[in-house]
Amino acid sequence: MRGSVHGPGPGAESGLAAGLRVAVGRVTRRLRQAHAVGDLSLSEVSVLARLAGEGPGSPSALAESERVRPQAMATTLAGLTRRGLVRRTPDAADGRRSIVAVTEEGRAVLAQRRSASVRRLEAVLDEFSAQDRAALAAAVPLLERLAERL
Repeated sequence: MRGSVHGPGPGAESGLAAGLRVAVGRVTRRLRQAHAVGDLSLSEVSVLARLAGEGPGSPSALAESERVRPQAMATTLAGLTRRGLVRRTPDAADGRRSIVAVTEEGRAVLAQRRSASVRRLEAVLDEFSAQDRAALAAAVPLLERLAERL
């Protein structure tokens, strides 16, 4: 498989795509496994991170940004609201809609989770060579761009 991921020729692009899917999936699963049972789901973390980074938004805008159905977003938001990690307020422009914002508790939970994941990644990256760490650092913007286009 290694040759098809890095080498030129027919199938190299599909090999790269398959390799990325497997590698990114494994990293995600391993980071997820490090968290306690009952911890936030990946969907909940993603919504909290989006609200913390981009500010308050409507449930429908969040569903669109997260590329999920409004019903799925409603379920995610209900869980976050129940835990006190987000709050809903009426939209000043349209009283039929609500605006969702992350609470201070939500920010603290997000920071704690990020911190644990970052510490775990840092410990493993310490085992990599400087050249390997530089290659991974160079790949981060490309992975971000890839994620945005999917």
